[in-house]
Amino acid sequence: MVLSSVPSGKISPPVNFALSSTGLNWGAMTLPAKLFGTDGIRGKVGDLLSAPLALQVGYWAGQVLRLHSSSPGAIILGQDSRNSSDMLAMALSAGLTAAGLEVWNLGLCPTPAVAQLTHATDAIGGVMISASHNPPEDNGIKFFGANGTKLATELQAAIESALRGETDWGTEALSSSWGQHYHRPELVKDYLASLRGPLLSYPNLSGLKIVLDLAWGAAAQVAPIIFQQMGAEVISLHAEPKGDRINVNCGSTHLESLKAAVLTHSADLGFAFDGDADRVMAVDSTGRTVDGDYILYLWGQALRQANQLPNNLIVSTVMANLGFEHAWKKQGGSLIRTAVGDQYVQAEMLKQGAMLGGEQSGHILCPHYGVSGDGLLTALHLASLVKRAGTSLTELVDQSFQTYPQILKNVRVEDREHRLNWQQDDTLQQKIAQAEAVMGDRGRVLVRASGTEPVIRVMVEAESAELTHYWTEALVAAVQKYVG
Repeated sequence: MVLSSVPSGKISPPVNFALSSTGLNWGAMTLPAKLFGTDGIRGKVGDLLSAPLALQVGYWAGQVLRLHSSSPGAIILGQDSRNSSDMLAMALSAGLTAAGLEVWNLGLCPTPAVAQLTHATDAIGGVMISASHNPPEDNGIKFFGANGTKLATELQAAIESALRGETDWGTEALSSSWGQHYHRPELVKDYLASLRGPLLSYPNLSGLKIVLDLAWGAAAQVAPIIFQQMGAEVISLHAEPKGDRINVNCGSTHLESLKAAVLTHSADLGFAFDGDADRVMAVDSTGRTVDGDYILYLWGQALRQANQLPNNLIVSTVMANLGFEHAWKKQGGSLIRTAVGDQYVQAEMLKQGAMLGGEQSGHILCPHYGVSGDGLLTALHLASLVKRAGTSLTELVDQSFQTYPQILKNVRVEDREHRLNWQQDDTLQQKIAQAEAVMGDRGRVLVRASGTEPVIRVMVEAESAELTHYWTEALVAAVQKYVG
């Protein structure tokens, strides 16, 4: 049966779609029960993500954004280096222009460039084609509101409702005009200028040798430039945009090559970005990982000393290490934990008036300087902090805190419904309860289904390595048994 909820006389969707017993079919593909996840629309290209879907998403997103905007404006469009990003960007742009909107296409750029430029211009929204740290075969569509933050959930819901043919547009006329598509790569320079500006009053990065792992991704063409402009000596790894290699054994989720390069080149520090450069992980001169917990702690200290950290508050997630929390509280600070996901961190920061927050994975938000998580911004500020301290990142980390041993393991679960319903398994719940009872306040357990990958994550943190290893293996075995 063909769905048709568009009023008579209005523009029909550019591609028809049909209803089956399992959902909406796009050729051989079935639209899932919930399209928008924790970080936009994400999935395997050719499975969930296709040109017809991107065309429809662009068309209905354009209609929703236009109707909810107080004045006309363009849509900022960017993409990472994945081989499928061109195809999805062109299809999405076709849908947006079919909805009567003007599209400013930045081309290859970091996700935070789209967010910042959407905020800084008269654009009514932004959209990024990327699957962040996911493998090359995945991709995604992430929307931003006019203020540069992630698109409000009610607008995401409105887009999805329209896409499914469930919206009664009533007397609200759908656009019958055509928009235009413009290539605007020069705007990325404005984004880079916004990163440099707040740091120009500080000593530059001269004298620092910095290794950058660019993950064959969106940072490849911009990160070396800005670090060199700031005075650093730069050594780049995986420094070309290669869509078939993005994030493969490199970047923020695979630090081995960065650690080796820092040691080989006797560098002062190193930074590894993910595929769309909205997060970063650091490495000190000894090759030690400096994750988001350490970045939050060190940046928090600097902001507090400058009276720029209201209530000495940092917002992080349930993944934040207990060692970090105890050390920060010992200094008179406070820490609020949220669910995993930068949108939850950002929502809590807005609620609390907080000016620093983020995730252990290196997704850091500081509204003093940016509207979204930004790996380049974070790396520049951490490097500047090291330069101003007149010491090494190694010394700063040594003087901060000791982490509790923490192990995070992923159990792959391809079936989405099975993955999301793991809490219904009594045997698994009993094993978690047993672990929590035995460890008490000496440790903690976190089991959760990923919102962006087909995995159930098992994290155990305890005061001793023995406890951590034992309960990690026990809980992973319990999850594997549930998976079947």
